[in-house]
Amino acid sequence: MAEVVMPRLSDSMEEGTVLRWLKSAGDEVAVGDELVEIETDKANMVYESDLAGTIVEVLAEEGDTLPVGEPIARVGNASEVVSGGNGGGPREEPAERAPEPPPSEAPAPAATAAPPAPAPAADGGDGRVKASPIARRIARDRGLDLSGLSGSGPGGRIVKADVERALESGVAAPSAPPAAPAAPAPAPAATPAGPTPGVSEKPETAKGQVEVVEPTKVQQTIARRMAESKATAPHFYLQAEFDMSAAFEGRKRLKEMAREGEIVPTFNDMTIKACALALREHPRANAAYRDGHFEFYSRVNVGVAVAAPDALIVPTVFDADLKGLRQIASETKALAARVRDGSITPPELSGATFTVSNLGMYGISNFHAVINTPQAAILAIGELKAKPVVAEDGQIVSRQLMGVTLACDHRILYGADGAEFLARVRGLLEEPLGLAL
Repeated sequence: MAEVVMPRLSDSMEEGTVLRWLKSAGDEVAVGDELVEIETDKANMVYESDLAGTIVEVLAEEGDTLPVGEPIARVGNASEVVSGGNGGGPREEPAERAPEPPPSEAPAPAATAAPPAPAPAADGGDGRVKASPIARRIARDRGLDLSGLSGSGPGGRIVKADVERALESGVAAPSAPPAAPAAPAPAPAATPAGPTPGVSEKPETAKGQVEVVEPTKVQQTIARRMAESKATAPHFYLQAEFDMSAAFEGRKRLKEMAREGEIVPTFNDMTIKACALALREHPRANAAYRDGHFEFYSRVNVGVAVAAPDALIVPTVFDADLKGLRQIASETKALAARVRDGSITPPELSGATFTVSNLGMYGISNFHAVINTPQAAILAIGELKAKPVVAEDGQIVSRQLMGVTLACDHRILYGADGAEFLARVRGLLEEPLGLAL
């Protein structure tokens, strides 16, 4: 029998949360079959089985968070399947007969006394009822108190079958030993209204009720990395305004010539290509400051910031300097779609050597982005907008201008280095024929 363990789906992943089981105990699996959906520090991933056989037992319930390497299921032969349970939680142990009393103990006298109520389930020594996770979940969902049930599992543990029997028999409250009749409770005195049972209370402040929401693992990672970036990387910013008039007219002609359904590169795609070519010529911008030394990379991989639901995800266009505009456009469109539908994979989220972030579509003229450490820089792109400018002959003309801001890590990229890199990006975008070479 082999174990399926919590996989490491990203370089920074230390633990993962089981979101949804796609297979159940007793199901046959082959290598490559989708097994379980896991939430990582980067995104929600579907893990494909690297084992073949029958799922004998599922050890991690949906919602459980486990460290990398912790067993989450067992795969073996069909004859070894642990009965009970489903794909949404751990499998139940087979019900066992309660141990017989030792021979030295005489059985309790019978016939005269009424049958005793079922003995409460044993606890683990801390007052907590012994029950399997799936039994607890069903009881919680159905409002059943486990403290009055007797368990048929090993050591008196309550299992799924015990809960189902109790629900079928109409038990909705714990079986408690008879108690002496209590004196009638006096009528309650007029007091300020207390908490309503079953209603989740939230603290009342001058700001109203406060709702506390736990961030997802992706949001926790974003928060940690952005805080580390601002705290450890000394940012400085270089702002410029690019004249995109030639690129604007060139894209307009491309749209006119494009066949129906054909992808036309966006200004963001053009900027990715321009940055990639400039990074190849300015290797210090395609580098990192890590652990007290400089790292220079042979490949030019541009990360593209994509707004996902409640998160910011950065997939990578690999070897962007070697790809044509149309290929970059096709890749960025597909990557953005996979980010938004949650199907992006860990390899597509790693390996970036530089990042481009665009908020121009929201009408933002300019902004300062936070460096995606350990990268040396990130380029923030604002909106493309027609503005009046003074031409060389003194005439006022309309030009398509785009505001950009380059954030640099001063530990590796100095002012002149950043300015030269940005000037090269400007040259490529203002004379976009160079993007096709």
